[in-house]
Amino acid sequence: MPKAEISWKRVTEEGGKVQVYAQRVGGEWNFFCREKRFDQWQPLTEPPLEDWLELLDAVQRLVTRRRLQPVHEEHVRRRIRERFPEAAV
Repeated sequence: MPKAEISWKRVTEEGGKVQVYAQRVGGEWNFFCREKRFDQWQPLTEPPLEDWLELLDAVQRLVTRRRLQPVHEEHVRRRIRERFPEAAV
């Protein structure tokens, strides 16, 4: 398992649960999701703001624990501002 892999669960608009994980590859974050444990991971090409905010929260916790550099937190914030200019981050 890569060091920069972060996962969480969220509820969809339809009320179903989805497992999501983000993996850092070459400075970019790739998102994947699946509904059940034994389903195949499907890439998320356009992750919603909710997933980006979960990623930011997890990265902030990892920076505090010195498992990631502070530059990674700033990079995620910048990506959120680029994709969602209306979001207050």
